[in-house]
Amino acid sequence: MAEPHFERHVFICVNQREPGNPKGSCADKGAEDVREAFKKALHDRGLKGRMRANAAGCLDQCSRGVAVVVYPEQTWYGGVCAQDVGEIVDQHLLGGVPVERLRMK
Repeated sequence: MAEPHFERHVFICVNQREPGNPKGSCADKGAEDVREAFKKALHDRGLKGRMRANAAGCLDQCSRGVAVVVYPEQTWYGGVCAQDVGEIVDQHLLGGVPVERLRMK
């Protein structure tokens, strides 16, 4: 079986921290909705097999979450919500131009 290869790989932090943690928690900020939106957007655009979206454990950016990182570029996004996903898919994953308003700086 051939090694899987993806043009782009998206990791979405779904980490859950204990209540009251000062770093916050991506899970509490809608991470599962973001993950599902990525999976649906990739499927709807016929990108399954070319690009992949995966849940990730802690990306150590929960205070800036929902945290998302796109490889191979290593582009980090913060404060992502499900409504942002279509823009990231169309502009970045397909168009090659990161969504500046969501990038972690």
